[in-house]
Amino acid sequence: MLVDILLFLLGIVLIIVGANYLTEGASTLARRMGLSPLVVGLTIVAFGTSAPELIVSLMSALKGNADIAMGNVVGSNIFNLLAIGGVTAVVAPITITQSTIRREIPLMLLSFLVLFFLSYDTIFAGTGATENILSRGEGLTLLGFFLIFLTYTFAIAKDSPNDPHADNTPLKPYPIWLLIVFIVGGLAALVYGGDLFVTSASSIARTFGMSESFIGLTIVAAGTSLPELATSVAAALKKQPEIAVGNIVGSNIFNVFLILGVSSSITPIRIGGVTPLDFLVMIAAGIMLYIFAVLFGQRVVKRGEGAILALGFIAYTVYLIMQL
Repeated sequence: MLVDILLFLLGIVLIIVGANYLTEGASTLARRMGLSPLVVGLTIVAFGTSAPELIVSLMSALKGNADIAMGNVVGSNIFNLLAIGGVTAVVAPITITQSTIRREIPLMLLSFLVLFFLSYDTIFAGTGATENILSRGEGLTLLGFFLIFLTYTFAIAKDSPNDPHADNTPLKPYPIWLLIVFIVGGLAALVYGGDLFVTSASSIARTFGMSESFIGLTIVAAGTSLPELATSVAAALKKQPEIAVGNIVGSNIFNVFLILGVSSSITPIRIGGVTPLDFLVMIAAGIMLYIFAVLFGQRVVKRGEGAILALGFIAYTVYLIMQL
């Protein structure tokens, strides 16, 4: 048991460290090769923050742990909105840009609704469906939405001279060979850490008699969301809380369209322990953020509203524990 916990923690560390080095190496190399900071920020850096969720969901799907794969994405999205969004707003009220309110948050809600519709065949596909499964074809559909989202984001970003997605950090004088080591080593750490993470999480669930969906919706989701948590809290402490919302919303869209799109395209994901209620909590959390953002036309999520989001996450977690 102790070994599983240590391997679980080691897996988290390897995933986060691997994602950081992969992102650092790939983004620096790409900019050395002439790609603009905006392109790097919208692709490599954005992918890097979602890499933990991707590798864990993909490993889970390949190992047959479908509840961890789906629970990781749904749980991460809930954790991002309620826990991270709530804590960040409590630390410093979050100012939300007009473009985020008009474009990104509605796109995020659309991704939630599309995933809900595709996942529950027994609800939406009529009487002929006997099980809920995210098929390869539906995975490709999610990837299609992701390509549309990425194309749209690039088109909009070109009209924004100070786009927050741009990676404008100064280039570091790493030699090319070291950047390649960062990329290969980071990828290796991601894959190995993801394998340890999923295997140990499944073992812990069996030891305590917990379902894999519970592990996926809670511990795994929180673990893979650590990069978003660190980025958002750091932004709030630096008096730049508006960065946090873009980080949270963008990560949630990536989680649905890219991560589940890739995972289910490779191997179909059967929906078992993750219930319609979990999806509805995710959708409700997104709607709450939108309502708080447009309330009184101030485009600010205040400390009190952040506390409501955080309490909502606590209530949801207590509910999950009571269902064990």
